[in-house]
Amino acid sequence: MSLEQLIVREQTRRHFFSNTGLSIGSLGLASLLADGDLQAADQADRKTNPLAPQDPHFDGKAKRVIYLFMAGGPSQLELFDYKPKLQEMDGEVIPESYVEGKNFAFLKKDAQLLGTKRKFQKWGDSGQEMSELLPHLGELADKIAIIRSMKTEVFNHGPAKLFMNTGFQRFGRPSMGAWVTYGIGSESKDLPGFVVMHSGPRGPRGGTPLWGSGFLPTTYQGVPFLNGADPILNLATPKGISPQGQGDFVNALKDLNAARLEQIGDPEIATRIATYEMAYRMQSSAPELMDLSKETQDTLDLYGIQDTGKPSFGRNCLLARRLVERGTRFVQLYHTDWDHHGNAGTNLNEALDARCDEVDQPAAALIKDLEARGLLEDTIIVWGGEFGRTPQGEPRDMLGRDHHIEAYSMWLCGGGIKGGVTVGKTDELGYYSVEQQVHVHDLQATILHLLGLDHEKLTYRFQGRDFRLTDVGGHLVHPIIA
Repeated sequence: MSLEQLIVREQTRRHFFSNTGLSIGSLGLASLLADGDLQAADQADRKTNPLAPQDPHFDGKAKRVIYLFMAGGPSQLELFDYKPKLQEMDGEVIPESYVEGKNFAFLKKDAQLLGTKRKFQKWGDSGQEMSELLPHLGELADKIAIIRSMKTEVFNHGPAKLFMNTGFQRFGRPSMGAWVTYGIGSESKDLPGFVVMHSGPRGPRGGTPLWGSGFLPTTYQGVPFLNGADPILNLATPKGISPQGQGDFVNALKDLNAARLEQIGDPEIATRIATYEMAYRMQSSAPELMDLSKETQDTLDLYGIQDTGKPSFGRNCLLARRLVERGTRFVQLYHTDWDHHGNAGTNLNEALDARCDEVDQPAAALIKDLEARGLLEDTIIVWGGEFGRTPQGEPRDMLGRDHHIEAYSMWLCGGGIKGGVTVGKTDELGYYSVEQQVHVHDLQATILHLLGLDHEKLTYRFQGRDFRLTDVGGHLVHPIIA
């Protein structure tokens, strides 16, 4: 085959679909338009502004979410679920009936039970029982709802984080933040609709797919804000380029992309247009957001921030408040190092003390600050990890616990959440849920419901079928809904 023939063949292969009336993009768009659900109703608006505010399925009680993700799996038995019987049986081998047919990451079936060294007390008028490790949150017990009967299906960190965030344990599905911004857009014109930050010694296992958009257009994926003076990579104007020159470049690029979008209808081109425009606007909005110098000393003290330039969970909580004030729809803060197995540096004494000390005051401050500004009533705050910890101790030094998926604890507060309630109950050893089990998909369905989204209707057609965050499950957790 000659060189000329090869070139013609390559051009034909690459451009056939895009240069004919039946392009892949137009076929995909036609499929979406024929679907008849949310994406059909607002397709025209999404072509020009994918993150424009969208009407929910019904009037929700909340407008935005701040998700405080404690990566590693906090021990519910040290924080929220006190078990006198576990204390009584400390050091005994767990009854075989509990572990028959069960798999663990590190334990054997004859592992000994481990009581907690933490003291618990009842807080507030509601009498919510919480540990001494969370005194600031304890003072706000009447504002939060504690779920003690969470259930997940995956016991390794990466897949479990994916399941908690995307409803599925393998890569490729959109995260909750992506689904929310796809469903109702964003109220901010100058900042991303979905922002991710992390604190702790490293990022969470699982990485970018935890906040990815999966098969949704990439404009709905989370935008990571880095710790430091330049929180967003490649945002600064290159040296030698004037503001006028950059503006002309962005406008010319928009016109070229818009012409291509009109030609083939590929939604990713709309994403490209929106991304360039957002980046241009963020050159001024992002530095203003990250500048905490105008915050009062009382506010900084409330969050426990001693150095505004030093990365911390408290600083990220304050930035989360500033983001939702400016219209960002979904903010997710990952705080790592909750994986307390009992080996050096990861035990239920010093390590757990340190993690709780890092998050207790800032999380409580976030609730107080949002409430003082009139934002708590329509902002959902979620706190929890990918799973919990076992009632058995690990043999390393009996100061740690293994991963536990059968029953663990989370709490929620704010928009549409009934404060001062405890949902679910575990057995006397804290192993299984015995009342009101709440599956991960149930929690996801409830959060969407509070935002005015029906989890069964919030779908996206991909590879011939409709997908949703809750897969084929999900029921509303009515006891926590105000």
